[in-house]
Amino acid sequence: MPLFCLAISELFPKFAHCICIVQFMKNFGRSRTMSISKTRQKLVDVARQLFAKNGLENTTMNDIAQASGKGRRTLYTYFKSKDDIYFAVIESELERLSDQLDEVAAKRIPPQEKIIELIYMHLSMIRETVVRNGNLRAEFFRNIWMVEKVRKNFDDAEIELFRKVFREGKEDGEFDIDNVDLVADITHYCIKGLEVPYIYGRIAHGMKEEDTKPQVAKIVYSALGKRKM
Repeated sequence: MPLFCLAISELFPKFAHCICIVQFMKNFGRSRTMSISKTRQKLVDVARQLFAKNGLENTTMNDIAQASGKGRRTLYTYFKSKDDIYFAVIESELERLSDQLDEVAAKRIPPQEKIIELIYMHLSMIRETVVRNGNLRAEFFRNIWMVEKVRKNFDDAEIELFRKVFREGKEDGEFDIDNVDLVADITHYCIKGLEVPYIYGRIAHGMKEEDTKPQVAKIVYSALGKRKM
């Protein structure tokens, strides 16, 4: 018997049994939720690998079920169609990017440095995500509106991150910004517009990141009213 239940039984023997049942049900609920989450994530991971290897069109729900070792019934418990699991794959990839951006935003560095790191983290993670997904990357560009629909929450979260950093910089006197919300929106959509050319290597041909950062910082700081590098 758990120590919690033993202690209760000593003090309130009449209620100990009921309390322990409640505690057991709570623990069981947590365990079941974790199991569901792990199973779903495994299906998403397997689907991503198959999409990357064979492409979206050449991958079937049967392929995903067999490769995951979970069976069709389990797969359809979590996902109604291949589109559903494709959306889940995109969401999972965006969560990886979002986690990285959160880490940058949490750093104890000046806000002007955070902005540059956020820009480079966004672009490098997007490129890494597309490149590592092989045949799936064509779907990112071919089904751009589908991707846009799925990434809305990510976009909103990133804009909020920029707002937070811009407010911090404004309060510290680092940025000369009248409307933080507007500047955050513009920054996000400017970076978003750079994704495709950045992925294809059409920006800063042959230049390393450490060579481009000073120039990018100069442009960004000028726009934010930051004069000193």
